[in-house]
Amino acid sequence: MRKNRNKGQNDKIALSLQGGKMRVIIAAAGTAGHINPGLAIANKIKEKQKDSKIIFIGTTRGLENDLVPRAGYELKTINAYGLSKKISVQTLKNNIKTLKGFGEARKIVKEFKPDIVIGTGGYICGAVITAAKKYKIPTLLHESNAFPGKAIKFLSKKADTILVSFKDAIPRIKHAKNVVFTGTPVKIKKIDYTIEEKKKILEQFNLNMLRPIVLVFGGSQGAQKINETIVDIIKNKLNKEYQIIWATGPKQYDIIKEELDNSGININYIENIKIVPYIYNMEEIMNVVDLIVARSGAMTITEISNLGKPSILIPLPNVSNNHQLYNAKVLENLKAARIILNNELTGSILNNEINNIILDKKELGEMGKNALKASVSDVENKIYREIEKLVPKGTGYFGTN
Repeated sequence: MRKNRNKGQNDKIALSLQGGKMRVIIAAAGTAGHINPGLAIANKIKEKQKDSKIIFIGTTRGLENDLVPRAGYELKTINAYGLSKKISVQTLKNNIKTLKGFGEARKIVKEFKPDIVIGTGGYICGAVITAAKKYKIPTLLHESNAFPGKAIKFLSKKADTILVSFKDAIPRIKHAKNVVFTGTPVKIKKIDYTIEEKKKILEQFNLNMLRPIVLVFGGSQGAQKINETIVDIIKNKLNKEYQIIWATGPKQYDIIKEELDNSGININYIENIKIVPYIYNMEEIMNVVDLIVARSGAMTITEISNLGKPSILIPLPNVSNNHQLYNAKVLENLKAARIILNNELTGSILNNEINNIILDKKELGEMGKNALKASVSDVENKIYREIEKLVPKGTGYFGTN
């Protein structure tokens, strides 16, 4: 009996390594910064093993409910909230729901019988990775931020492998079995457009190549403080030396339009500035602008690095472990970016910093070259190779079923 069982396990290993039907659970919830890396990993697995079966586990509240089905993957949801020590009725309810979510995760894992469970961020990982370890299933975590979050620290002893986006994160993960620097998979890549192609891209925003162009955005939902600062620049007509492409975020566009209207400014006719709710061709735009002003989420830092763009970063305050500041410092330490703290941000300060960079062509070029030093190549393949190392062990609790 034992001999036959071992033969079945060996057959399963061979199937996994030779293009068989790998079964994968990916836990990702909340923001695009957690979900998009998970989708990129799923796509790479499908590219290598097209018959693989992949499902995602998330909550009912996050962007995963839009992004995961849109990408063609099945999403299962469980109860999961960040555990809090604050005493309140709502906190107690959330903690009880989260504990219930551990049982829900175990049920999904037991029924699906995955070869590997992957977590790409958020408190959802706690329940799902714990469930996987109960059934002796290999586990892999991906940490996008330079300062690892609470989930990674909590699970560092349990996960078989932890992948990190920045080398700075490695010494900050204690007691891990295996930490590997791979980078973060992102869609936006460097493209060398011709002058004519660049001109055509800018024409849609009624901008030209004669003056430097600054791209301003605050993430998919916008950033109120950054938006207030750009309104200040517009009202005081400070951007005399540069043009602006500004994505306000869909929810804030109408508010800004009304504020400008009250000041006698038509949002559609401002010299040297194009204001939009959202940029759908972000890869094109990021490639053709001269300078980027943004928050410092892990994916934004990775995209800026891949493109070799100078940047001014305004870290989002009051986030776990102040991780956006640590992300920004990765580029600042390379002299590729300047940091302005959120509470110090004003129209005049931002305008002065922009002018200091764009009016010094040598500085602008050096910052761009330095940003490329943080770029990581072949990310998806590096991650896939780590998955391959773990999958042969994936016969554990479920045998060959």
